[in-house]
Amino acid sequence: QVHVVESGGGLVQPGGSLRLSCVASGTIFSIGTMGWYRQAPGKERELVAIIRRSGPTTYADSAKGRFTISRDNVNNAVYLQMNDLKPEDSAVYYCIAYSRVSYAGSNSPYWGQGTQVTVSS
Repeated sequence: QVHVVESGGGLVQPGGSLRLSCVASGTIFSIGTMGWYRQAPGKERELVAIIRRSGPTTYADSAKGRFTISRDNVNNAVYLQMNDLKPEDSAVYYCIAYSRVSYAGSNSPYWGQGTQVTVSS
């Protein structure tokens, strides 16, 4: 089993910054793509940013220029630095890690339970 745990959410004023962290642990043979999604009340879960094991990244248009995703392959961790936060960034942020639990296992997505980000004055 793979456990994914996020941290770093909270309340911040518009224009402020937060850094989210996520660590995957458990029975892990390898981890591929990791990333962040978010879901606001009444809306569907949406991509924020993903990063492949070798480094290439993909960002949602809303995140470009303000958010930076990075990862630490040694510690199975992924981070999201969020700057210039706006009220519309308020959501529950979920970490995803595509992992294999064995050599022959499939590359499956594992989700964290989410961390709340609230941007408000």
